[in-house]
Amino acid sequence: GVWITGTAGEAEASVFEIDMTGPTALVMGAEGKGMRRLTREACDNLAKLPMAGQVSSLNVSVATGICLFEAVRQRQLAS
Repeated sequence: GVWITGTAGEAEASVFEIDMTGPTALVMGAEGKGMRRLTREACDNLAKLPMAGQVSSLNVSVATGICLFEAVRQRQLAS
């Protein structure tokens, strides 16, 4: 009953396009290395955080905060 969404820079969908209104577990990869292959394969969805300018990645705590904020935003809009 829980959808597993992992973050990956090469994902096709952004975190803003993934439906996180239901039971969702977020999996964040290690800074620099990302998720291991088996962890990535266990995810139901992969999402990327769109980057602008010369920024190529974010600190994992910042990325987690953005993903959690988006999940809360989607749930508030759905209710």
